[in-house]
Amino acid sequence: MHFFVVKKRALYFVGVLALLVIIGSFWMTFKSDATPAISQQKETIREIHLVTGEFKSSTEDGKEIEAYRWDPGTIFVEKGEKVRLKIVGVNGKEHPFIIEGTDLKGIVKKGEETIIPLQFDKEGTYRLICMIHTNAENSGPMIAYIVVD
Repeated sequence: MHFFVVKKRALYFVGVLALLVIIGSFWMTFKSDATPAISQQKETIREIHLVTGEFKSSTEDGKEIEAYRWDPGTIFVEKGEKVRLKIVGVNGKEHPFIIEGTDLKGIVKKGEETIIPLQFDKEGTYRLICMIHTNAENSGPMIAYIVVD
């Protein structure tokens, strides 16, 4: 009959070695600034969806009133974040627009999707303004707010 003898010293050594491997694994997994040597992650671009909307009503004397809006009326983005703004024209034939404080402009047409790439380098509030519906006399103001933090 053969016996295998293990000394306490060897057991302690194996136990300490296993504990170090486990601690090292957890440290590498949860270390916040760890960067993998090979990254398969693509740059993410957040998509934000808006639509054009119209509200109609009648006053007590029978006069029909309407107002156009961007929906949602306020969006929030981070400074430097890459965003793809997708606007679908639902109500109104077309809405030529500008984004105040930028060189961005375009037209949202009924039944079509307009895509606007955005990336703001400065914090602040930028207004998305329809150039047709600028005030109450023109069924507006049709303004959305882009808040950059």
